[in-house]
Amino acid sequence: MNYTLENGKVVRIPDAEIENNMKLLDITREEAVQMWLEDNDFQTNEEVEELTKKAKVNKINREAKADAPRKKVVRERKPDVEKEKLIEMLANCLTNAGYPAEITNKSKIIEFNVGENHYKLDLIKQRAKKTKEN
Repeated sequence: MNYTLENGKVVRIPDAEIENNMKLLDITREEAVQMWLEDNDFQTNEEVEELTKKAKVNKINREAKADAPRKKVVRERKPDVEKEKLIEMLANCLTNAGYPAEITNKSKIIEFNVGENHYKLDLIKQRAKKTKEN
């Protein structure tokens, strides 16, 4: 389809695109042609221009906020009493056997020496597998 602009210039508009927009948006042929001309910068729509200006202003404000330093969040772990008790029992067993043990992390790590060798026990609790409920 050929469309003549106000300044006399002739623009070729794809018929398939106009038909597609008419079906998808449920608009008339004139509205579809006007939309195509505005989308391809042959005409301007004051409402669209105003919204574009507002979007650009908001983008500037959003970028300014992004530069602000974020606060660090300190998350405290819930104490695992069962693991702490196991670590304490293992450390006591090693100490009673003649290997002085040091608890370096109360719910995770025990360190001790056997002769000139240094050992570290790391207690890991495995989570139960999640089951899918239908």
